[in-house]
Amino acid sequence: MNKAKQLREMSSEQLEFQMRETQQSLFKLRFQAATEKLDAPSSLRKLRREIARIKTVLREREEVPAGA
Repeated sequence: MNKAKQLREMSSEQLEFQMRETQQSLFKLRFQAATEKLDAPSSLRKLRREIARIKTVLREREEVPAGA
């Protein structure tokens, strides 16, 4: 996956920022979905998957031993 590779190349600070931005976008889209003004319902799924990818990369970094 090209997207996961790009995320792994980012620093932890950049990932945290990207996570916040994506979560805010997801919140806005959920609000639009609740008010029935959402144009592309598939965008909700894309953002959820993006958040999952970011969390996975951050979790991988936590599990790596300090000497590795």
